[in-house]
Amino acid sequence: MSTYTIPVGPLHVALEEPMYFKVEVSGETVVSVDITAGHVHRGVEYLLSKRTIFQNITLTERICSLCSNSHPEAYCMAIEQIAGVVVSPRGEYLRAVADEIKRIASHLFNVGIMAHLIGFESLFMHAMEIREIMQDVKETVFGNRMDIGANCIGGVRYDLDDDQRSWLLGQLDRLEPQIDELVGIYTTNRSILNRTQGIGVLSPAEAIEYAVAGPVARASGVAYDVRVKSPYTAYDKLTVEVPTRTAGDVWSRAMIRLSEVKISIGLLRRLIEDLPDGPTAPAERPEIPAGEAIAKCEAPRGELIYYVRTNGTNKPERVKWRVPSFMNWDALCTMLKGARISDIALIVNSIDPCISCTER
Repeated sequence: MSTYTIPVGPLHVALEEPMYFKVEVSGETVVSVDITAGHVHRGVEYLLSKRTIFQNITLTERICSLCSNSHPEAYCMAIEQIAGVVVSPRGEYLRAVADEIKRIASHLFNVGIMAHLIGFESLFMHAMEIREIMQDVKETVFGNRMDIGANCIGGVRYDLDDDQRSWLLGQLDRLEPQIDELVGIYTTNRSILNRTQGIGVLSPAEAIEYAVAGPVARASGVAYDVRVKSPYTAYDKLTVEVPTRTAGDVWSRAMIRLSEVKISIGLLRRLIEDLPDGPTAPAERPEIPAGEAIAKCEAPRGELIYYVRTNGTNKPERVKWRVPSFMNWDALCTMLKGARISDIALIVNSIDPCISCTER
């Protein structure tokens, strides 16, 4: 059978952001994929060098919406290394609280979109309704549903009083049984299983070869999590479970995310109950000397690495980051090969791609 090429994108149902796929197919089967990026380049790395070190906390938060807490967190950790700033125990715990709240909301968004792409609209709306619990938490605790503005150099910009802690624990009690129900549906429903199991497979060896990160790696048996391998903030005081699967398909990636939601609920309970006393941030802005540092954290999509170089002025000389989507995009060529045309959107969504993170 002869092959032919079809364009997918740059605007399509799997993504809100533009990415162009030139897909070579034989009949209904994908033979090869050529991915073209560059549609949303915003020059953020350049803009960071034109703003002050403290202004950049706000700018880095706007690199990505679903990972919006992780970018300024890694940036602040790098600056803190350069300046020799030590975050207070309470500040470390509150950073981890913000991390896990964002992780839950991000993962629920992805598994909800998966149901939408399958055509299971009632499940999509149900998943998004459950996610609203965490969206309300963000709005109540931080004052915003997406860019929560939690981080500052030396700590955090928010605090939790006793009433807020009690309320937050109550919201987690509301959330957990609904997550259990969602896991039951994704585990047993034939519409979900038929469309996702054995689809978009990335073997453990291929996962290592492509150096994929986050749930994509863990769904292929790679048990790597920055919170465990290189603990930051309060994670060295927690026991973080790292769930893995070996099938490496679309369903496994969704189930890893749902497992991590359950784990994040447990981590949040521990963080809130054990929250130490003390300040949340320094009383005054620290002076930032010349220097360079690398910091990393476990964003919802995986390992996020920041490099920052300063020269003693109030503006950074260089800021660069490597996002998990950068490697996960490359692995799509393997995941899509041999897939059906109708599964392209599902497989692309399963890596939880962020184009704005990648194209900076």
